[in-house]
Amino acid sequence: MNGPGQEPRATLGTALAALRLAVGAAPGLALAQVVLAVAGGLAPLALGVLTKLVLDRIAADDSARGPLVGLALGLAAAGVGVATLPHLARYVEANWDREAAVVAQSRLYAALNRMTGLRELENPAFRDRLRLAEEAGRSSPVLLAGGLLELVRSVITVGGFALVLAGLNPWMVALVALAAIPTARTELSLSRQRARLLWRVSPATRRQLFYADLLTGLAAAKEVRLFGLAGLFHRRMLTELRSINAAHRRLERRQLVAQVALAVLGALAAGAGLVWAVLAARAGTLSVGDVAVFVAAVGAVQAAVSGSLGRFATAHHGLLIFTHYRDLTAPAPEPERAGGRPVPRLREGIELRDVWFRYADDQPWILRGVNLFVRAGETVGLVGLNGAGKSTLVKLLVRFYDPDRGAVLWDGVDLRELRVDDLRRRITALFQDFMCYDLSAAENIGVGDSDALDRRERLVAAARQAGVHDTVEALPHGYDTQLTRLFVDESDRADTGTGVLLSGGQWQRLALARGLLRGQRDLLVLDEPSAGLDARAEHDIHRRLRSLGGSGAAVLISHRLNALRLADRIVVLEGGRIVEDGDHDSLLAADGAYAQLFRLQAAGYRDGAGELVAGPGADRT
Repeated sequence: MNGPGQEPRATLGTALAALRLAVGAAPGLALAQVVLAVAGGLAPLALGVLTKLVLDRIAADDSARGPLVGLALGLAAAGVGVATLPHLARYVEANWDREAAVVAQSRLYAALNRMTGLRELENPAFRDRLRLAEEAGRSSPVLLAGGLLELVRSVITVGGFALVLAGLNPWMVALVALAAIPTARTELSLSRQRARLLWRVSPATRRQLFYADLLTGLAAAKEVRLFGLAGLFHRRMLTELRSINAAHRRLERRQLVAQVALAVLGALAAGAGLVWAVLAARAGTLSVGDVAVFVAAVGAVQAAVSGSLGRFATAHHGLLIFTHYRDLTAPAPEPERAGGRPVPRLREGIELRDVWFRYADDQPWILRGVNLFVRAGETVGLVGLNGAGKSTLVKLLVRFYDPDRGAVLWDGVDLRELRVDDLRRRITALFQDFMCYDLSAAENIGVGDSDALDRRERLVAAARQAGVHDTVEALPHGYDTQLTRLFVDESDRADTGTGVLLSGGQWQRLALARGLLRGQRDLLVLDEPSAGLDARAEHDIHRRLRSLGGSGAAVLISHRLNALRLADRIVVLEGGRIVEDGDHDSLLAADGAYAQLFRLQAAGYRDGAGELVAGPGADRT
C-alpha cells in the first residue's frame, strides 16, 4: 500500500484486485473478450499458413495440385476474422469498461461515505489521490484486463509464427526476439514515467481547475466581475496549464525518440529477414508459399509484439494509478469508525473533557484543554473572537473530527465508541455555510430527513415553521420549482420558471426548514445560522430553532451577543481555552471579556447621548 505523498508502485495484489473488479462487474463480457482474444491470436496465424498452402498449390505442377476450393474458403474466412475480430473486441471492451466503471465508482463513493470525518477531505494530498482514484476506477480495471488479453492474443500469434519461422530459419526467431526485448523494456519504463508525471503535476492540475472554476462558477462571479479579477485568474490558470503541458511535452519528446529508435530497430530486423528470404527463394531453398508466410510472419510478429507491449505498457500505467483506488477503497476500518455501540437517548449531557485539538501536527493548537459540560435540556452559547475555536468545538461535538487529546463524552461514553450514523441521527444543526443544493425547493427541505422526501405535508409543515412557505408557494412551480439553472434541458429553455435563484435570506429560511424537518433531537447545534440577516429575522430564527431543542442539549454560536441572551449559559472562548462561563447578567457583572464585547456592540446602537437608535441591528420588538 502506498502512503500519502508516495509515488505509486505496481504490485501483484493491486493487479489481482483490478482483475477481480473487472471480471466481477461483467463475467459474461469478460468471457466473451477471452474468446475473442484467442480467436484474434489464431486468425493471423491461420491466414498466413493458408496463404502459404494456397500459393504452393498454385505454383505446383498439375500432377501435384490438390483441391483449392476448401483452402480458398478457409483463407477467406481467416481474412474475415482478421478484419472483423478487432472491431468486435473493441465493442465488447467498451461495454465491459462501462459496466466495470459503474461498479468501481460505486465502491469508491461508498468508501468515501465511510469516511465520516473531514480530516482526509481537507488534506490536499488526499484530494490528489482521490482525483487519480476516480480516473483509475473508470478505466484501469478493464484497461489492465484488456492488456493481459492482448498479451495472450500476441503470445498465440507470436508462438504460432515462431514455429513457422523456426521451420524456415531458427535464426529468424532469435532476430525477432532480440528486437522485441528493448521494446518491452522501453515501453514499461515509459509507463512508469507517465504515472510519475501524473502524480507530480497533480498540485498544478488542482490549481488549474481551481482557477477555471473561479472563472466559470457562480459562487465567485460577482467578485470576479466587480473587482476585475477575470484577467488575473485567467493568467494564473494559463500559467498552471502551460507548466502541465510543458511537463507532458518533455515526456513525449523522450517517448518519441525511444519509439522511433525502436521502430528503426524493428525495420532493420524485418529487412534483414526479408533479404534472406528473397535470396533463399532465388536459390530454390524456399518456395513461393514459404516467402509469403515468412513475410506474413515477420509483419504479424512485429505488429503483435509492438501492439501487445504498447497495450501492456498502457495497462501497466493504469495499474500504477489503480493503486490509489485500491488504497482508498481498502476494507480496513478507519480508526475513527472503530466504535460500534448503539447511541442511547441523551439523558445527562454531552461533555468535552480536557480536549486538545489541531488540524495537523505542524499546525498550532486550536483547542487547549477545554472542559465543558452541556446538560440535557440546557442551551449554551459560545462567544469568542474569530479563531477562538468555536466552530472547531462544534465539529468535535458532531464528530467531524476526534480530539488529539482528551475525549468528547455522550452520557459519559466516548463518542469514538459509538456508531457514527446513530450519533448523527440524534443531532440536528444549522451552519453558517449551509448548502444551497441545485435541487427543487421540496428537495432542498427534504434532504434534512430523506425519509420525508415523498411526504409533502411534512415538507410544507417545516416550511411554515421556518416562515418560508409563502415564498416557496409563490415560485413558478411551487415546491417543485428547481432552485438552479444548472440542469436546464433544451426543451425547458423557453420556460422561465424552470430554474429560480433565491436571495440569501430566502436560502437561510429554506435551510432553517431543512433543520426543522428533523424535529426534536438530542443535540441541537447552531453555528452562526443567521449571519447576514437583520436583527428581527435573526431573533425569529433563533426562537424557531430553540423549539427544536426540547429536552436535548443545544449549543449556539453567534457574533451577535443579543441573540445569546436566550441561552441558559454563555461560555467565552479565547485562544482555544474557556475563560468565562456564566449567564448574561453574571458575565456583565464580572466585567470581563464578554462584558467588553457586549458593550462594544451595544455602543453601535446608541447615539452620542446614550439613547437607543433605530439601526439595522436594533431590536424594536
